[in-house]
Amino acid sequence: MKPSIPKGTRDFSPTELANRNYIFNTIRAAFETFGFQPIETPSFENSTTLMGKYGEEGDRLIFKILNSGDYLNKVDEKLLSEKDSTKLTSQISEKALRYDLTVPFARYVVQHQNDITFPFKRYQIQPVWRADRPQKGRFREFYQCDADVVGSKSLWQEVEFIQLYDTVFSKLGLAGTTIKINNRKILSGIAEVIGAKDKLIDFTVALDKLDKIGKDGVVKEMLSKGITENAIKKVSPLFDVEGSNTAKINSLEAMLQTSEEGIKGVEELRFVCNSVEELGLQSATLEVDVTLARGLNYYTGAIFEVAAPKEVNMGSIGGGGRYDDLTGIFGMPDVSGVGISFGLDRIYLVLEELGLFKTVELPKPKVLFVNFGEAEALFSMKAIAELRKNNIKAELYPDNAKMKKQMNYANKREIEFVVIVGSQEIEKNEFTLKNMISGEQTNCSLQELVKKLKA
Repeated sequence: MKPSIPKGTRDFSPTELANRNYIFNTIRAAFETFGFQPIETPSFENSTTLMGKYGEEGDRLIFKILNSGDYLNKVDEKLLSEKDSTKLTSQISEKALRYDLTVPFARYVVQHQNDITFPFKRYQIQPVWRADRPQKGRFREFYQCDADVVGSKSLWQEVEFIQLYDTVFSKLGLAGTTIKINNRKILSGIAEVIGAKDKLIDFTVALDKLDKIGKDGVVKEMLSKGITENAIKKVSPLFDVEGSNTAKINSLEAMLQTSEEGIKGVEELRFVCNSVEELGLQSATLEVDVTLARGLNYYTGAIFEVAAPKEVNMGSIGGGGRYDDLTGIFGMPDVSGVGISFGLDRIYLVLEELGLFKTVELPKPKVLFVNFGEAEALFSMKAIAELRKNNIKAELYPDNAKMKKQMNYANKREIEFVVIVGSQEIEKNEFTLKNMISGEQTNCSLQELVKKLKA
């Protein structure tokens, strides 16, 4: 049987991993420049931690882990005969792979609240899993790179996150990204003024799909969820709103005069946009998108989504928002948080498509010792140990193979120097050092070898 891996997962070659690490390191450096601290959480959580936090659609995409042992043994016969997977899952699965990093972070904050200094700025770079249908830029296992601040309601955090996105994408050379922004209070206000307040989740989930299924598709979905034609008629101007950020905010303000929550959202949006305009961005553009909803239940304020440059056909490469009550789910109310996430895998595809990866040097030794036999190898290994103590990357070719094969290995890995040790070198207690670029050869002592390779 031919070996394979599950759909939606990938193997990474040394070059691909070096490119991924280039992105990781760029993001990590920016996180730390902005004052964030790293944490890690387990790859799987208790199901009760995750379920019910992402809406109905999100719950379906959570990978459940079967209980250990004979997991069917304690299940009621009647329940088994009903073949209702929803009811059965809770009986046979108590744990699940994490769906994102935000909910586990909220759990972490509540669990470790006595050890944390608030406001707490954390970043986390770890894999997450979603039982999604694999397609371009969408995988079942992928990395998220998150930064969050909890314990502050200040809107300057939103401003800083926009600057953080701009900093990372500028460092990666990714000009032309668009940071889209909206506010969940505005969406709640719209649902209120059109008489669909009780359908807020259905309304926002459908609205968030506008760029995927178009206006007709959104209308059809809203109708199927029980949102009236009259309500949809009232909201339809949102589908085509254009102009500057200021013009869009003014239009929203006019529409939401009768909604206290909606006006509050408009004020927040105006503050963030005006502040960013005053401070300026390096290469990204900030755009108010009144249809941006992000179908997650926990956002309560600003909502972010980053679109790749227009010349690349790719979904969002980042997103996030404010969640004033997320920790309340775990028994710690009134802790406001805001955070963003970078979609590493999509960013990788965008950089690759645009040819923006810098030439990344793969890990390799500076010097390779040729292997002529057991005595020569032992003599070489003693020298290699000394070189490594001096932080010089060195290795011995493992096999006593033909000289041509060993030299080909050095050339293919682009190793700068080769050391040749034969019986004569052992007798004289010296080494023949060959520069693989110039072809120059010199004989030297171990002390001289260290000095030359350090230089």
